[in-house]
Formats: sequence, structure tokens, C-alpha cells
Amino acid sequence: MFDAALLARYDRPGPRYTSYPPATAFTPQFGPGDYADAARQSNSEPIPRPLSLYVHVPFCFSPCFYCGCMRIVSRDPARTEAYLGYLQREAELTAPLFDRDREVLQLHFGGGTPNLLSPAQLERLLRSLREQFSLAEGSRLEAGMELDPRSADADYVHALAGLGFNRVSLGVQDFDRGVQQAVNRLQSLEQTRNVVEAARAAGMRSVSIDLIYGLPLQTVEGFGETLRQVIALAPDRIAVYGYAHMPERFRAQRRIRSEDLPDGATRNALLGRAVEALGEAGYSYIGLDHFARRSDALVAAQQQGQLQRNFQGYSTHAACDLIGLGVSAISHIGTSYSQNERELSGYCAALDAGRLPLVRGLSLSPDDVVRADAIQQIMCHARLDTAAFGARHGLDFDTAFAATLAQLAPLAAQDLVTLQPGLITVTPSGRFLLRVIARCFDNHDGALDTVRPLSRAV
Repeated sequence: MFDAALLARYDRPGPRYTSYPPATAFTPQFGPGDYADAARQSNSEPIPRPLSLYVHVPFCFSPCFYCGCMRIVSRDPARTEAYLGYLQREAELTAPLFDRDREVLQLHFGGGTPNLLSPAQLERLLRSLREQFSLAEGSRLEAGMELDPRSADADYVHALAGLGFNRVSLGVQDFDRGVQQAVNRLQSLEQTRNVVEAARAAGMRSVSIDLIYGLPLQTVEGFGETLRQVIALAPDRIAVYGYAHMPERFRAQRRIRSEDLPDGATRNALLGRAVEALGEAGYSYIGLDHFARRSDALVAAQQQGQLQRNFQGYSTHAACDLIGLGVSAISHIGTSYSQNERELSGYCAALDAGRLPLVRGLSLSPDDVVRADAIQQIMCHARLDTAAFGARHGLDFDTAFAATLAQLAPLAAQDLVTLQPGLITVTPSGRFLLRVIARCFDNHDGALDTVRPLSRAV
């Protein structure tokens, strides 16, 4: 239930809750030794969790001005080749920390532009990963890659399928030519369609498309046309992200004129148009910015309680430890988070010295673990069975979360949540404000606004 006026009332900065505590709480006191301890502890669990691998490829041919990801603009293939060697070296240092019988069920390449790696380079890297880790065989391995359709063709997509990739995610953002010029990303519908059709022909299990609302020069009518074109491509998943304009953090965003950005009312109307169009087209709303066809695995995972939110968005593998490889990559091992060097020079220097390139992280306190679980339930399932939750963690929910319940009370008065004995439920109106609701459970909230700017909740 989309209510633009309600969204405007609560559209204030807040964490995205791809982790809890948020990455702003990570500290440099967490180092390689702490990471090794977390790995040993996760190995010793009665039933060790399977693994998920994330590989970050930072290189791009040209900068997209809206981008807030860690990326390096380069057209030098020698840099990519050298980076490949460092990824292999990191895998060689990381893999021995984990028991060999812990199977890797999920593999994801993100960026940057991962498809700047040639099929031959990918084959070499995958061979190295298989030597170091126990990757699941065949269709049991969910293997995905983010693609830029401007630098991928049908032959490349078929080569990916031959290497075992079965999911691809395509960046589109907007097909409007004026918007594309404003953000320095010229990409045709035909380029995108060719990659989607190739993925289908190659037997890919899932095709996702990413859009962004709130970009410069966007209009409701123009974005509506982009939505119509995307829906016609029939992707399995569609992500509609809100643009976070933080030029003080991201240099490329300084190329965007603030006066060209949609005002708050238009921004909310853009999201409303997406919700309306995707609902009419038969897509289920997963949460926040994700929509999926009712036959998609995300919908099934949500129904079965297996949905997870992590640094790549929503995932079907809730019970995996996440190992991040590459510059700036984030890992989630047991009750710890850690992040690699964000600068390529520091990342390479650490590996040249024979050590893991970690620069910061966090070991979760018992309170963090409990609150992280509560936030996951809200973000993934829009409800929290407080009775079962209390039994699972050995606590009286109403006592332990008295401050949270007090913060939720005004939201309940605004019909964002319902508070019943033993149950907290997000209402249809509140589904688009999950970050606002989750923040009521955040015990690190007091320090967040003083660390670095946060993106808007809508």
C-alpha cells in the first residue's frame, strides 16, 4: 500500500541494514587474527554453516556519476590481469582457515564491472577457487555475476553459462536518454535486450535488472516508459534503488548538478510509479527495493523463512557464512563482520606481505546478535514473532526491548506496524519504511549520524 504523504513524513537519513551493526560501526581494532578466530569458531559449531563467496572486481571503463560503489576507472588490461593474481593469493590465504568440507553454495561476482574479466580469466580464477574451496557441483551452486550490457554480448553470456554461471544481474538505471547523459551512462534498450535474450537462450536460471529512481532529470512519465520497457524484457527480479546523493563521500557524484535532482515529492512519485507498474505486471514485493516474479526463488525463500539481507541485497541463502574476496569486500563469519582495504594499493601491499588485507571489522556482542536477528526478521519478513524470538534467545522480549516498543508505539499510531501480544507486524503502509522500523531496534543509533552521512530512508 503506497502512501506518498506517509513516506514523505518519514523520509529521513538512516542505515540500510545490510548488516547490523551497520558498517559505520566497524573499527580498525578488528584484524586478521580476529578473522581467523571467527573462522575457527564457525568451524567448531555442531553443524558448521555452508559458505558463500563474494568476489569484488573494481574496474570500470568509465565512471557512472551516480555510483557509490568502490570502483577504479581503467582501460588497462594489465591492471585487471595483475588483480586476478591478487584475488588468487587472497583465496590461498583465506581458504585454509575454513574446514574443507564446508561447501560453497553461493558464488557472486560484483563490481565495478566484473564482465571486464575475459572468459579465459574467469576460467582460471574459478579453477583456483575450486582448488581452494569445496564449490558445490552443477546446479547446486548458485553462481551469479553483475553485468554491464554495454560491454557484454551474447557470446560472453554463453561463455558464462559454460563456466557454470546461472544468474546474471544487469545494470540499467534508466533508459531515458537525457537522464543517461546526466549520469554519464549511455545504454540502449537493444544492448540490454540482447544480453537478456542471450541469458535465456543459455539456460540461465535467473535474470535481474537494476533501476534507480531519484536520478537527475528523471520524470514520472519518463521513468514510467523505462518501467514499461523493462517489464517487456520479463526479468525474474527487478531492483528499484533510491539514489543516495552524497557528493561529500563520492567524488563522481560532484558531476551531478543538485538542481537537476527530483524534489522529494517527485522522488516519491517515481517510486510510486514503479510499485504500481510492477504490481500490475505480477511482481511480488519482497521488501525495500526488490521485486520478483511469484515463481522466483526469492519469493519461495521468503515464504520458507530462508530469506536473508546482506551487502548484496536480498539473498536466498540465510544459513551461510559470507567470505568476501577483493578490494573493499566485506565478510560475515559467524558473529563477526570484516572489510578489506578500500584502496587497491593497500590491498595489494597486504597480500605482498603475506597477510590478509583486512582493515576493519567488528565482533558482535551478545546484544548485537539478538538485535541483528530481530532486524533481519523485520527486513526480510516484515514481522517478528516476539514469543518465539524470546524463546530462541532466552529472554523476555517485552522487558529486553522495552525501549524499542516505546519507539514503535508512534509508528503503530501511524499504522506502520501493529503491536500485538507476542507479535509485531509491519502493515502494508509500513512495507516501504522497513528501514525506519528497523532503526527502532538499533542500539548503535546514537553514534550513527556523527560518523558519516547516511542515505535517505526512501
